[in-house]
Order: sequence, then C-alpha cells, then structure tokens
Amino acid sequence: QVQLVESGGGLVQAGGSLRLSCAAFGGTFGSYRMGWFRQAPGKEREFVAAINWNGSRTFRADSVKGRFTISRDNAKNTVYLQMDNLKPEDTAVYYCAAGLGAGIFLRPSDFSSWGQGTQVTVSS
Repeated sequence: QVQLVESGGGLVQAGGSLRLSCAAFGGTFGSYRMGWFRQAPGKEREFVAAINWNGSRTFRADSVKGRFTISRDNAKNTVYLQMDNLKPEDTAVYYCAAGLGAGIFLRPSDFSSWGQGTQVTVSS
C-alpha cells in the first residue's frame, strides 16, 4: 500500500496562490490514480480534483474550475495541486488520496490510501 505525504499548505491572502505537493512512498506510483480532497471544520470531506495514472485525464470540482490545476510527475512519485486566486471559502485541510485502477473517481470511498493532510488558510 502506497504511503502519501502532503506539503505546501499555509496561510495566504485572498487572491494569492499555493502549490500543494503529495509525495508517494512504497508503491508503484504509476499504478495509482490520484485525487485531492478537502475538509473544512464542521463539514464533510469534499472532492477537489482527480487525475488518472498518466496524467492524460483530469477532473475538477465546479467550485475550483479555472482556479486549481492538478498534475503529476511519475518520475518523482508526486502529484501537485496548483491553487490560484484563492478564496476564504477554500480554507480547509487538504488531503491527497490514491487508488488503484484506471479512470477518474470522485468519491472518498474510491481511494484506498490517504495522506495526513495539510492546512490551507485563506484570509480575506
């Protein structure tokens, strides 16, 4: 089972940018489809973006389209989430997730491995 470690979170003003990274260890990274989710206090974990095994397909939640970009570098065993034009409502703990198999999946239950999360706080 692959292990995931997120980094890159922090405090940023509205309109700013952050780039989250998720490094994978202990598995064949190219076998995994990857996803980013977030969870704000008092709310359920929600889908943000997903990418298939080789990066040829991506999908983003409507709330982040045009602002967030998911990408991956299989040579570095890393998936990224570039977040631009951040809004206060983007404040949450962001989690990286991995699942075996082809395609794009959007539900937390579709992913078998999770990172510990990284906090993103956007001030107004």
